[in-house]
Amino acid sequence: MDVSEAIQKRRSIRKYQGRQIEEEKLDRVLEAGRLAPSARNLQEWKFVIVRDEARRKRIAEAAKGQTFVGEAPVVIAACATVTDYVMTCGQLTYPIDLAIAVDHMTLKAVEEGLGTCWIGAFYEEEVKKVLNIPPEVRVVALLPIGYPDESPNPRPRKEMEEIVAFETW
Repeated sequence: MDVSEAIQKRRSIRKYQGRQIEEEKLDRVLEAGRLAPSARNLQEWKFVIVRDEARRKRIAEAAKGQTFVGEAPVVIAACATVTDYVMTCGQLTYPIDLAIAVDHMTLKAVEEGLGTCWIGAFYEEEVKKVLNIPPEVRVVALLPIGYPDESPNPRPRKEMEEIVAFETW
């Protein structure tokens, strides 16, 4: 599968089969995140892998009760370890860098026959308690991952003319 196909096939999966993810597949998904670019090559991330069912259920509660989060066989908490670096343009690097890394993982997951759903709706302090994450670290995203048990249709997308401008606004 090439990147274009993975981009086109990716869907937010909220229903997972009960089967476990093979270690090699999970390793390849994590490797895709590890290889992502980051500002000044800071690589300011740590990925906490959660397999324990009770802990996954607690994370689902912290994710505003989205039960499907805990039903995935694995949840990845994407965390930023450097949270104060600001680029010349005035933006913090960590949300951008972690977004790139998580997106790499979502696309690799598709290639591996797995599904994910990017979760940004969660109570960070609750997730940090469940996973014993230090106070100075930020949880940027949760990524439940598993074999899909649904095949959602593509969501509507705007036309290129609506989102692209050449040379000037």
